[in-house]
Amino acid sequence: MPAVTVRNISESTHRALRLRAANSGRSTEAEIRYILEAAVQPAQERLKVGDAIHKLAMKHGGFELDLQPRTGQLEPAVFD
Repeated sequence: MPAVTVRNISESTHRALRLRAANSGRSTEAEIRYILEAAVQPAQERLKVGDAIHKLAMKHGGFELDLQPRTGQLEPAVFD
């Protein structure tokens, strides 16, 4: 596994890293890895199904739903 050495960081930065690591329950080295990985990973946006369906529908001109109000009791689904 590759290794990186960082030289000439200020004492205050090193102290802040040690405190941040302690607050996170990690070693200073593990905290630095965590910070670096978070900095270079692309933002992972959560898939929003409703937005995806809307985008797909609008791509094809949209659609209208004729929804009737519910009356009475719902029937359970049957899967055969």
